[in-house]
Amino acid sequence: MDYPQTIREKILSAPDSCGVYLMRDCLGRVLYVGKAKALKKRLLNYLGRDLGGKTQSLMAKVADVEFRLAPNEAMALLLEFKLIHEFNPRYNTSLKDDKSFPFVRISREEFPSIQVTRKKLDAAGRYLGPYTNAKLLKNALKIIRLEFAYRTCRRFPKQSCIYQKINLCPAPCIGKISRKAYKQRIDNIILILKGKGDLLIRKLTKSMQDKSLTQDFEAAARMRDQIIILSGMSGQLNDSSCKNELELLARSLNLKKPPIRIEGFDISNLSGSQAVGAMVSFYNGQPDKNNYRRFRIKSFSGIDDYKMLAEVLRRRYSRLLKEKKALPDLLLIDGGKGHLLTAQAELKALNLHIPLVSIAKEKENIYSSQPGKLTVALAKDGPALNLIRRVRDEAHRFAVGYHRLLRQEDLFR
Repeated sequence: MDYPQTIREKILSAPDSCGVYLMRDCLGRVLYVGKAKALKKRLLNYLGRDLGGKTQSLMAKVADVEFRLAPNEAMALLLEFKLIHEFNPRYNTSLKDDKSFPFVRISREEFPSIQVTRKKLDAAGRYLGPYTNAKLLKNALKIIRLEFAYRTCRRFPKQSCIYQKINLCPAPCIGKISRKAYKQRIDNIILILKGKGDLLIRKLTKSMQDKSLTQDFEAAARMRDQIIILSGMSGQLNDSSCKNELELLARSLNLKKPPIRIEGFDISNLSGSQAVGAMVSFYNGQPDKNNYRRFRIKSFSGIDDYKMLAEVLRRRYSRLLKEKKALPDLLLIDGGKGHLLTAQAELKALNLHIPLVSIAKEKENIYSSQPGKLTVALAKDGPALNLIRRVRDEAHRFAVGYHRLLRQEDLFR
């Protein structure tokens, strides 16, 4: 089947990340919504020759493909559900017809219970769904329950259980939570399950600001933590959260201004073979994938992380200087004190004064190039450390992916 060149290019340029894709016709109407663990790999299947009749009919009408990223498959499932019910795509009819897809049942009790079921058992419950994958749905509920604990028992008990002890149930059975507070929690969970986490983030942000004004700082801190958790679920941070993280990071590292542009580096090699470097770019606290870069190590062979890092930094910033392009506000290195000193020496040779920070692998010790700040103590699981972790993890993922690609090319050759 022949496809327009624009569709081929769009699919070939798709990210390898987890997420959801929307196929639109020439009028911009959504024809189909699907999720994938790796978007590019999934979409390449549509360019194959052995397509079923329904898929061929779909692809004959597709004029554009849109991608929306998610941090994991469970959250992609919730996003898929939201988009299917928002756009009612013509080619997602199986969700409407097949009774075997799972639902979330929320009981209509004073303190509602939440379960996963494949049948609408009675009218005495509220049902959300259907969802396309029971396992992913259960994983999503596990993630949600860590921050928004709820009861799962089918009959309201007279005493607390093990879930109360491990903070997965607020124990309404023994009066540990009020009816109003529990209802608010269930309402928040419903918003997440409907894929409306961004709306909940806005609500929590306003409530957090109100609590701060009334000097209820403990409640404001709880809401701040929930915003960070929700942002991680949805794969993106709202403007307020990003600004908060960047300002906290600037204060912690003694920077003159919040680091709007952060570039993170990682080195990947297996016994010295196919050594590569990777650079990711974050703008305003979020990935800017158009500015990611990959490097094959050229100057030597063998195993020496420091030499590899020096080569990658030298190539990256000598090129920016030559092309007179803007420099980042902060560099982040995946490594310890030695990696930081190596990067510092390389920048000095280029006469550059970009602030540097590194994060060691095991204990996550933070090192900084700022005067008097070689070792930096950041609040555990606080916004500043979480931002550093996100940049580090993304750089590592990108480097390992490139290294794996080169190894596969070697095997094919």
